[in-house]
Amino acid sequence: MNGRVVGGRYEIATVIGQGGMGQVWTAYDTRLDRRVAVKLLSPTALTGPATAADELRRRFVRECRVTAHVDHPGLVTVHDAGSDGDDLYLVMQYLDGADLADHLAEHDPYPWEWAVCVAAQLCAVLAAVHAVPIVHRDLKPRNVMIRPDGTVTVLDLGIAAVLDSDTTRLTHTGEPIGSPAYMAPEQAMGGAVGPQTDLYALGVLLHELLSGNVPFAGSTALGVLHRHLYEPPLPLRQVRPEVPETLEALVLRLLAKDPAARPSGAHEVYEALLPLLPARGAPSGPLDPTRPFLRPHAPWPAAPRPAAPPAADPRVAVPAQPSAPPPPPLPGQPPRGADVAGAVEQVKRLLGEGALTQAVDVLGGILPAAAAEHGEGSPVVRILRKQYASTLMDDGQYRRALPELRRLAADDPGNVQFGHDIALCLEQLGETAEALAAFRAVLPAFERGPAQDPGRAFDIRRRAALLLVATGQHAEGRAELSRLLLDAERLYGPYHPLADELRRALEHQRQLGRRG
Repeated sequence: MNGRVVGGRYEIATVIGQGGMGQVWTAYDTRLDRRVAVKLLSPTALTGPATAADELRRRFVRECRVTAHVDHPGLVTVHDAGSDGDDLYLVMQYLDGADLADHLAEHDPYPWEWAVCVAAQLCAVLAAVHAVPIVHRDLKPRNVMIRPDGTVTVLDLGIAAVLDSDTTRLTHTGEPIGSPAYMAPEQAMGGAVGPQTDLYALGVLLHELLSGNVPFAGSTALGVLHRHLYEPPLPLRQVRPEVPETLEALVLRLLAKDPAARPSGAHEVYEALLPLLPARGAPSGPLDPTRPFLRPHAPWPAAPRPAAPPAADPRVAVPAQPSAPPPPPLPGQPPRGADVAGAVEQVKRLLGEGALTQAVDVLGGILPAAAAEHGEGSPVVRILRKQYASTLMDDGQYRRALPELRRLAADDPGNVQFGHDIALCLEQLGETAEALAAFRAVLPAFERGPAQDPGRAFDIRRRAALLLVATGQHAEGRAELSRLLLDAERLYGPYHPLADELRRALEHQRQLGRRG
């Protein structure tokens, strides 16, 4: 399956999920060079009677349509859908972050304020879904993602049931759809489902976040369903006294056996949660679900900035700093211990095709395996790291390229190309003062040193002049542009494109100076 191209443009990489409807894979959109998630109707699911296969196909087609029609930022975005041979596929955005099950495991006990914020965001999603009208029918932590800005995204409307009176139930007799631990009593009995069915699952999810366990567990699915039908849930404050009484009461209402005894809808649940939402303070870090309420519409958390470098050695743009190791392999990257030579050939092919994003992932994934096999200081690893840094820059990922370049510069301080590329990254990242110092540090080598390159030297001087202006040194910047223009006219002639460009830049700066 790995390497298969679906729909003529989506190259399948790594499986990341599997369920009754099929498998979800990471893939690369070869047309737009971006990572996506592709859901394929599992061929094994189509075995059996023709009528069963037709049902599964109808369900999958319906998923494509209803998922595309529900417009809400808390739902995964659908990019494309279609058929490929005997398979049906749905293409969705690839999400960064962690699913709620992993988030809970990493933060146990889960802060009750976090649980309230997750539930409030889920209420907003459910309200949009129920308005279609659709019932999700499989709301659980594995189907909820916490993204780096703290927002919640709900996945998989694959088993959603459209609330039409003439819609036939797309299940086999005695075969309820959903996960037993989160299944409402009416769903377990194979009866009619509605918005209150999802609210029951929301109650189970809230109970799990606040107590660390689902309210009803058992060694068999039938045993779990029996407990949903007949046993009362344990009040949360008996296991966690700090949970507010109003929150405990809300969870008990959500877990009512009778749908009519539950809240009337997601809007009512949100209103009950509203007094418990945080109103002040600061987020505690990335993947903090309180962030959307503490700082609504704020930018995503910024990546940690590297420390400002001290005075630079004239041979190197900035002194080398310890850099973080390459990020862990993303889905679609070769596993550690993979064939390094094979990965190099794959990267060559991808670069030839212009698939920079995919090449970056392969290089980032193969570096740890290459270092383990050949040693960090080996020529093989250095070549791979140089290609990795270069490809990151070509792909516009300057923040990720910078530590790789600094590591390379530390290992080879005489190579001014690394210093030049570090300066370019700093310039693109808006670190104007550091970029200016870095360009000045490497300029002598390109003007008259072993790396002498008049064209590169001119470009560095032009960039430095504009950085002078950006740092408020307007007169110095204009003076440098004037000197550069004279040099360009003397070397290349007054009508050379470089001279024209410098003349325009200088005139623009003079006009700004007159206005100031």
